[in-house]
Amino acid sequence: METRTILLIEDNEMVRENTAEILELANYRVLTAQNGKEGVHVATQSKPDLIVCDIMMPVLDGYGVLHLLGRDEKTADIPFIFLTARSEKEDYRKGMVMGADDYLTKPFDDVELLNAVQTRLNKIDRIKKSFDRSSEGLDHFLSEASGLNGLENLVANKRVKSLKKKDLLYSEGSYPASIFFLQKGKVKEFRRNEQGKEYITNLYKEGDFLGYLDLLQGDSYQQSATCLESSEVAIIPKDDFLRLLEGNRSVALKFIRMLSDNVRDREQKLLHLAYNSVRKRVAESLVALVNRYQQDKSVPFMMAISREDIASMTATATETVIRVLSDFKDERLVELKGSTITILDYDRLVRMRN
Repeated sequence: METRTILLIEDNEMVRENTAEILELANYRVLTAQNGKEGVHVATQSKPDLIVCDIMMPVLDGYGVLHLLGRDEKTADIPFIFLTARSEKEDYRKGMVMGADDYLTKPFDDVELLNAVQTRLNKIDRIKKSFDRSSEGLDHFLSEASGLNGLENLVANKRVKSLKKKDLLYSEGSYPASIFFLQKGKVKEFRRNEQGKEYITNLYKEGDFLGYLDLLQGDSYQQSATCLESSEVAIIPKDDFLRLLEGNRSVALKFIRMLSDNVRDREQKLLHLAYNSVRKRVAESLVALVNRYQQDKSVPFMMAISREDIASMTATATETVIRVLSDFKDERLVELKGSTITILDYDRLVRMRN
């Protein structure tokens, strides 16, 4: 079994040595620091599995340690337990609001310390597991996340909605009351310009969350979402989702990373639209469909999608897309049958896009 590493930050030498001894006897590897500044350095360099930190310390107190580590993506999701000789509710509340996972008041006994450490390690292990991108996987993920924060009813409140092709999930200008988890089907997110022309900004597949960006920003939806085929969507209430993020840094970090990926994808797409030819942009859109909806790139990809939707992804006229697709068909890049497009040569499209 892998030995877990715990960083102990404590300025009192006797307390530090006694606490380290208890943890080492329980087969943990213990790193120590005698003040907050030293503790931040050790945490950044070693990335321990858990941090036990005193609050009242010279140079940098425990709140400062938690604040600095929470700003660094490499250390933000490390479980954090405060130690303090003060038991006032105000101190407890401040620590938990800042993102601490637990709070031990000195003096504490061996069992209290070891129970708190093991509980936090067990729960962070579960929340970090990659959840199966399915209905059952969502239930598992939300169950683990809600257990960390007392949201016992989160999964019970999950409502599943069945939608038909072209059904609207949400519309630009309305205000979000939920986030959505796509259990089955395909969804497009799009915006319209002043002339009513549609531009597809995102494509979603089974296992994706959507609708969370505007909710987190506290703004109305900046785009609309419509089903590309019959779909099933799990609806997670806004208040439950926000409590989940506020109460657990690991879950919040997952969505921060998703937001970062979303922004990078959009910037890359805008660059391609600005500088690539129409032919390259159509190739880019077809490659994006394969990347989004099929893992095995060695077999032909088939999807029913309208020429209008491809034009929306490409930011060009439908007639132009039809001409380019006709050229691609002559070049044996694609096969066209009604609204169904079969991509025959993914690698050549990638080279064309690049």
